[in-house]
Amino acid sequence: MRNLILIGSLMGLTACATTTSQQPTQQNVAQQSVAEQFHQLADTIWEGMNESSDTELTDMSPEALKARYEKQSKWLEQLDAIKLNQLSDEDKINHAMIRYSLKNRVDEYRFNAHYMPLTAEGSFHSSLAFMPSYTSFNSVEDYQNYISKLRSIPRYMEQQTHWLRKAIEEGYTQPAAAMAGFEESILAYLVQEASESVYFSPFAKQPAFVNDTEWEALKADAMTAIDEQVMPAYDDYFTFMVTEYLPNARESVGASELPNGDAFYQNRIKHYTTLDMTADEIHKIGLQEVARIRGEMLEAIEATGFDGDFDEFVEFLRTDDQFYPETAEELLQYAAWIAKKMDGELPKLFKTLPRKPYGIAPVPEEIAPKYTTGRYSGTNRDDRAGFYWVNTYALDRRPLYQMEALTLHEAVPGHHLQNAIAGELEDLPEYRQQTYISAFGEGWGLYSEYLGLEAGFYEDPYSNFGRLSYEMWRAARLVVDTGMHAKGWSRERAMDFMANNTALSLHNVKTEIDRYITWPAQALSYKLGELTIKRLRREAEQQLGDKFDIREFHDAVLENGSVPLKVLEQHINNWIAGQK
Repeated sequence: MRNLILIGSLMGLTACATTTSQQPTQQNVAQQSVAEQFHQLADTIWEGMNESSDTELTDMSPEALKARYEKQSKWLEQLDAIKLNQLSDEDKINHAMIRYSLKNRVDEYRFNAHYMPLTAEGSFHSSLAFMPSYTSFNSVEDYQNYISKLRSIPRYMEQQTHWLRKAIEEGYTQPAAAMAGFEESILAYLVQEASESVYFSPFAKQPAFVNDTEWEALKADAMTAIDEQVMPAYDDYFTFMVTEYLPNARESVGASELPNGDAFYQNRIKHYTTLDMTADEIHKIGLQEVARIRGEMLEAIEATGFDGDFDEFVEFLRTDDQFYPETAEELLQYAAWIAKKMDGELPKLFKTLPRKPYGIAPVPEEIAPKYTTGRYSGTNRDDRAGFYWVNTYALDRRPLYQMEALTLHEAVPGHHLQNAIAGELEDLPEYRQQTYISAFGEGWGLYSEYLGLEAGFYEDPYSNFGRLSYEMWRAARLVVDTGMHAKGWSRERAMDFMANNTALSLHNVKTEIDRYITWPAQALSYKLGELTIKRLRREAEQQLGDKFDIREFHDAVLENGSVPLKVLEQHINNWIAGQK
């Protein structure tokens, strides 16, 4: 098609040179002005949403939040006034992406998400603890600014605590059952010596650009800030949590029990799945997937030669020592071996591979007890690798037969590959590179587990059962998340459903259900995203036949970065047409 356009342009060049090159049509001028208007607005929105101070943490006061909401609401109105039919295909994607981020900010304020700045896994107190690793220290001023931020922690945590008190007053607390033991995650950051604090870690090694006198002064200032500001702030938050918040947390578990809860949950469904689906529709898909996967799991059990039914097999997996690591090092080394094995298979599946490497590390011990089994921790910094986190807490609950699926999901070809490629895409606005859409990213992660079959993994029937258990885990999420948040399911019913249909350890079942309770609808994104990617692949294979190239398809899926599922579907349809 490009050649035909070029020939036509050359044939008309002589006759139309004056009118086309020197006198652009009114339509072209209009298109250009709309595009420029959009680019300017998008840049303003992104800069405004990412305003930050080098010396202060974000202002979370009622006045500041309201002012940001009003400004962002006006931006959303201006964004929706843009005439999409006058934008290029690329700018239509740009528009969808910046709108996705902006609308979420507006919606979160409307639904009082600032009343719940915490989940079962952590809150602002644990997010703040990543500040040392996310800060660049290239000058004395960087260290000074960091210390200034430490001094602003009390103000920031007091403002967040204000919203938690409002939550108690107005019925927006997280459920009590899901938050049991939460105070331990705060206690983990309280230390006797400032030098033992995670906030002192940037001062562990003196950089060459700081002289001895300056360095000693910086360290002294940091210790003072930690002793006099940071630790008292954490101590106050701990006291508030155990004396006020947890005793007054609500007994119900579903989002539908919150004020305006049904509308809030539907809004979160739309945000996390990017699809126009109801809770009932998603619940039915979940039940269908659970039934299908259950059949495949029974076939995998038969392949192991185990003499017993499903429940007996799962109990065998949960209790037999042969399936569990003896040390944290054993678990980490096994994860590293799986990841390295997949590294060698990537060129068979992808033409485009990222420059940024990844490492493997344990989940920080401060958050590990209530944290999920594993997670990818990415970074936008070019001097840091991405990291695949493996939870080494409670080793008797970390089965080795699930490590292949977990590693392919979190590292490669899953989250690291997808995020690193997105971060290295050229000529994309920053908001395209840095916006993560859960339905795309988690859908890709689950699809990556499936790709292991094509890459020669899961040859051990126990490992294949582990893969199926992970897929069942994601299908069961559709059932239990909608069950609890829209259908009145209890926490116990959800835990029973998960325990009876997966091989997850009972500890993992509990931590996962508590995660879904305190993070409504996020768990829906995995399976719905994977089903979309698999469907698009089937359509491409059917339409292209022998012309289908798996490496080209995967590049097409990833080449726009993280996008809403409808945008992905349109892009793949265009790609199929181009391949034809």
